[in-house]
Amino acid sequence: MCGIVGYVGNKQAAPILLDGLSRLEYRGYDSAGLAVRDGDAEPVIIKAKGRLKILAEKTNEGKSLPGSCGIGHTRWATHGEPSEGNAHPHCTDDRSIIGVHNGIIENYQELRDKLIRKGYSFHSQTDTEVAIKTVDYYLKKYNQGPVDAIVRTMMRVRGSYALAFMFKDYPGEMFVARKDSPMIIGVDADETFVASDVPALLRYTRNVYYIGNNEIARLGAGTATFYNIDQEEIQKEITEIKWDAEAAERGGFEHFMMKEIHEQPKAVQDTLNSLVVDGHISLDAISMTEEEIAKIGSIVIVACGSAYHVGVSLQYVFEDLARVPVRVELASEFRYRNPILSPDTLVIVISQSGETADSLAALREAKDKGARTLGIVNVVGSSIAREADNVIYTLAGPEIAVATTKAYSTQLIAGYILAIEFAMVRGLITQDQYDDFLAALEKIPDQISRILEDKERIQWFAAKFSHARDIFFIGRGIDYAISLEGSLKMKEISYIHSEAYAAGELKHGTISLVEDGTLVIGVLTQPALFEKTISNMVEVKSRGAYLMGLTSYGNYSVEDTVDFTVYVPRTDPHFANSLAIISLQLMAYYMSVAKGLDVDKPRNLAKSVTVE
Repeated sequence: MCGIVGYVGNKQAAPILLDGLSRLEYRGYDSAGLAVRDGDAEPVIIKAKGRLKILAEKTNEGKSLPGSCGIGHTRWATHGEPSEGNAHPHCTDDRSIIGVHNGIIENYQELRDKLIRKGYSFHSQTDTEVAIKTVDYYLKKYNQGPVDAIVRTMMRVRGSYALAFMFKDYPGEMFVARKDSPMIIGVDADETFVASDVPALLRYTRNVYYIGNNEIARLGAGTATFYNIDQEEIQKEITEIKWDAEAAERGGFEHFMMKEIHEQPKAVQDTLNSLVVDGHISLDAISMTEEEIAKIGSIVIVACGSAYHVGVSLQYVFEDLARVPVRVELASEFRYRNPILSPDTLVIVISQSGETADSLAALREAKDKGARTLGIVNVVGSSIAREADNVIYTLAGPEIAVATTKAYSTQLIAGYILAIEFAMVRGLITQDQYDDFLAALEKIPDQISRILEDKERIQWFAAKFSHARDIFFIGRGIDYAISLEGSLKMKEISYIHSEAYAAGELKHGTISLVEDGTLVIGVLTQPALFEKTISNMVEVKSRGAYLMGLTSYGNYSVEDTVDFTVYVPRTDPHFANSLAIISLQLMAYYMSVAKGLDVDKPRNLAKSVTVE
């Protein structure tokens, strides 16, 4: 949930750390801090509550802090309120160990109580300070050096973490460790970088190491030595990051979210191109054969947030095309109800970052129960990508805005492709149908571009309703799945209370909330359900609702019922989500802008939820 950066090299560290933190601020932004040391000199720690710019101002953009070794952190509070005292880095009382942390240490209170009995005192409410002083305890007790002390701490700590430390007796070096929280290490000539996510490193290097679970690294200028939990040195291969550094910049757009909305045609096309070759689906990269597909008896899709809404949409597509039973589960609930899985169950875990804590835990639960697992992720080398039996990479590139757009769209595309292949392998669609489905998918990037070219009407409408107190989204089937994501986007970034309902459920209680002027958005992309949803919209209109209809070109009769209509190009109804959601992303964006809110960093939210 928090962002970590680190640097060891021959340049001034602080400006590099601040630059890296600025690219990780989507991971947390209630406080930030830096620790920098210049050789054997006393380290300097500077912290600030609030956005990163306050820390930058405090340090003159880092220029006032000498030293070529340092760590930085941007925080999203879990233990302890947002404050300068709770901000990272934390340290021992004599500053012999300084550290930063991403994750949650579940038994921190037990460890804290033990350390207090050993004479330690604490100056923050954080679990991070407990971790650092636990390392100090073992360092002093056994006197076997940092790696030994960190390993002993890892064996004592329960929870998830990525940790980075500087030790007074080891100038010019940094030590890092991880379990279940993301961390990557970049090396370029005589410089070494540490970060929680790729964008922080792209300006400096594309050569990275992925440090694995329960591993430790000792880092110097241009060097990285890795150890397992038994303190045995292990070898790792460098991975080259293919993302373009410019892709992590706004590129002339006012906000990252709008930039990423406009990147969807390319992201969708790139993902299609990676899975469809010469008019045929190629799943060679995920190593799943036709025989293995044919043996799948059921599918469980596990995800959180927007990725869960992708799963809801794909449930309709898989069951209709491939006639395989599909269950969609919230990852945060999945492992706590002892799910029933079997070897012929395919568990599909969807996550943009590949590090979502609940989704990663669900993946491990599925593997423990003997199910086959497949990850749909955007980040190469992420934990879910490494641990799943099979993986489909979505080619969305870096996504900076907290509210996902292009990652969601590419996840849909990957799911569609998988459903079509399942249907074909099982003999449930003809070659002509197969070709028609792929032809429809190939048109989607251009159709998204058409929607983006005609966004002014949505901007006008959003400004008109930016004062709304409540907004309801309704739809049936895939339109209900679209409504779920449209509603989430609205509440995420506009702070307007918004709910999505299966249209037929309105009369079972929800319609009592509708009053004069309530905005109700009806999604009507499914021909077989069009008239049913129109009837539900008539019901709420009679209670005073203001109706917006979102439908496909050609369904002009909707204007007889609704007050405002948004049209999207026609596509195969199975794939309608990919087009309808673009208009709802734009509406949420323009609502937020009209209210003067921080679109890219909505309050209380972080991009990657790497803690439970």
